[in-house]
Amino acid sequence: MADSNEMTINLVVLGKTQTGKSAAGNSLLGSSDFESHLCPSSVTTCCSLGRSGRILGLMRRNGCESALRVRVVDTPSYPHSALSKEQVRDMVRAALAQHFGEEGLHLALLVLRADLPLCPDESNDTVQLIQELLGPTWKDFTAVLLTHADKAEEAGYTEETYLHSASSTLLSLLNSIKHKYIFLDNHSIIKEERNSVLRKLLNFIQKNNYQVLLKHSKE
Repeated sequence: MADSNEMTINLVVLGKTQTGKSAAGNSLLGSSDFESHLCPSSVTTCCSLGRSGRILGLMRRNGCESALRVRVVDTPSYPHSALSKEQVRDMVRAALAQHFGEEGLHLALLVLRADLPLCPDESNDTVQLIQELLGPTWKDFTAVLLTHADKAEEAGYTEETYLHSASSTLLSLLNSIKHKYIFLDNHSIIKEERNSVLRKLLNFIQKNNYQVLLKHSKE
């Protein structure tokens, strides 16, 4: 936190190839920091940090308006088309220590596609990565971003009917993380939509008492 009138939230996006991780990160930042495009192989090959500018109008503290800053670490997909699981895990762990070691991580965002069913094997890989990175309290610090929600909507689904029809694998995952999920369209979202998503993330963080993980202890 820079000062009493400003708050920074630290996020990391994790997921499989072509789930829209980098695009989701760009939506949260309101920028195009991360490379994102359709490709037959994994686009992201290293971790990178993106920062938003000061965002006003989302939160108040002690009766005064506070500015919000968002920092997002984009990560290679897991599994990856060119990197081993161990390489991705070690790369992400090093990036989290480098970028968030001083202030800690508020939320890991598991990015899944709303327009594709989630199967057990697919879920297990990335959830296992999150468990290895965050440790035994990972469920308190993990939320799901369901991207390509516009395609589910085009197919006639509302959030309620979508979840009613979702696979038991997805429902079990959402239940384990206390239903911290957000639907996200896969196009450039407008300011109001972005602010709505950020408010939901702030609510998740607030309900977790603004706790952080992976913060270096000072000797």
